[in-house]
Amino acid sequence: MFFDPTYILMVFLPTLLITGLAQLWVSSAYRKWSHIQNSRRITGYDTAQALMRGGLIQQVGVEVGGSELSDHYDPTKGIVRLSPGVASQPSIASMAIAAHEFGHVQQHQQHSPLMAMRSALVPGAKLGSGLGFTLIFLGMILNFMGLALIGLILFAATTVFTFVTLPVELDASRRALILLRESGLLADKQDEQGARAVLTAAAFTYVAAVATSLLTLLYYAMIVFGGRSRD
Repeated sequence: MFFDPTYILMVFLPTLLITGLAQLWVSSAYRKWSHIQNSRRITGYDTAQALMRGGLIQQVGVEVGGSELSDHYDPTKGIVRLSPGVASQPSIASMAIAAHEFGHVQQHQQHSPLMAMRSALVPGAKLGSGLGFTLIFLGMILNFMGLALIGLILFAATTVFTFVTLPVELDASRRALILLRESGLLADKQDEQGARAVLTAAAFTYVAAVATSLLTLLYYAMIVFGGRSRD
């Protein structure tokens, strides 16, 4: 499968292009706006504290650690984890990224149905990403199409997960801008422009993930059902 020309044309090259553009866009936006100080001169960590003080978000834990742009919210522990750069820099990018994670906090605290659905899909997505291809491969090698079909269904769970994740992330970015405005942290047009640019670039990485997963699923489906038609 790895050397199948169809795979290269249908999955590998489009995926390389889409993910490459997404990473280029997000790294370019982050690099630009991480060097421009926000008007309030507050770090990502300060942004987190300001959003909680404003009463729009209930108190959650905030930890600092991890690699660059590894920022995330852990709903199981109620903790926002900020990367050291985001936590310590008083840039527009840091403010926007921290606010995005608190957009997720607000989703969780307001019991967002989409976020609940995404959390419920996590186990299946992990299983599908790890086991789906293996079962498809074994099914094709052993000419056991039932096994390959199970693998396809498992992998489909990862695609469903990416589809659900996209609106969750878009909504978190929308909430982030609202939180920043209502907390008075977007003091001028440059703050708003920069925050929107960073959040939009980050959102495109999830669009790329959807496209990549869907193309891969379609390719696997073509192999599985093509194999069945030859039986």
